[in-house]
Amino acid sequence: MNSTAKSDITYPQTPVLGTSVCIFDQGKVLLVLGARPPKQNLWSLPGGKVEVGESLQQAAERELLEETGIAAEILGLADWIEVIERDGAAIKYHFVIAMFVGRFSHGTLKAGDDAKAARWFGLDELSQLDMTKGTASLIHKAYTTWFGSDC
Repeated sequence: MNSTAKSDITYPQTPVLGTSVCIFDQGKVLLVLGARPPKQNLWSLPGGKVEVGESLQQAAERELLEETGIAAEILGLADWIEVIERDGAAIKYHFVIAMFVGRFSHGTLKAGDDAKAARWFGLDELSQLDMTKGTASLIHKAYTTWFGSDC
């Protein structure tokens, strides 16, 4: 392992499997403000690492609840994303993320776990946010694909 390793996600020996979930309610999407790297101070979809013995969907549902306090009806797998961040010759981050899409079900919105804040945003507000790379286009694609209208 790289001598600069700080955690199991930084300077990994193998890619880290993760999930995220794109939750919609009344034309708005749920985003969290990251509290720690690599999503620190950036708006992104709720999500995180898959734990051993957990299905991808179970991980997405757990991360959603931990980060936002809400539950959702998961409609299906929307996409997958690969994030690779280099630090010179070393790989600082390498995530393979399964992105699910769903509808708000129940719960009270409250930031928790890795999130500084959790909030619903109109799709027209996304361009004004500091977001993780590619997230806005993934949200628009998911909305168009699953709900059949342009954003």
